[in-house]
Amino acid sequence: MHPATAKWYDRRDSVYIEFCVADSKNVKINFEEAKFVFSCLGGTDQVKHENEVDLFEGIDQNESIHKRTDRSVLCCLRKAEPGKAWPRLTKEKAKLTWLSVDFNNWKDWEGDSDEELGNFDNFPEMMNNMGGEDCLPDLDDVDDDESADSDDEKMPDLE
Repeated sequence: MHPATAKWYDRRDSVYIEFCVADSKNVKINFEEAKFVFSCLGGTDQVKHENEVDLFEGIDQNESIHKRTDRSVLCCLRKAEPGKAWPRLTKEKAKLTWLSVDFNNWKDWEGDSDEELGNFDNFPEMMNNMGGEDCLPDLDDVDDDESADSDDEKMPDLE
């Protein structure tokens, strides 16, 4: 068994963890009050991955959810105490080699108002918009000439 590589980031109401496992199968996630266990088979070799984390703070295990895509498994751990920043994911300060901060999604939200954060804390909508199986529209019926003409009409004249 190997731990899956993961990235995490903090928000006001939730902590997000993305396990970077392509072609995952048999995904099992166990949300506990202060612990999180992830396991799956992944990759072309179907290697067994397992990650167990003693969390920095408690979570609401009934409100925590996950979504699997072809490239990863994204988990939303709903904080038991919303509004409290997590300086790290784990209870212990030890550096885990498989875990890193997701700087592309990190936002220093502590000084922001609730209104400014509303755009970042809508996890269910984000999950629905995320890529996954059968989520791309069928483009077979699009005529290339028509779409090029309509794009020209929308483009401003830059001369």
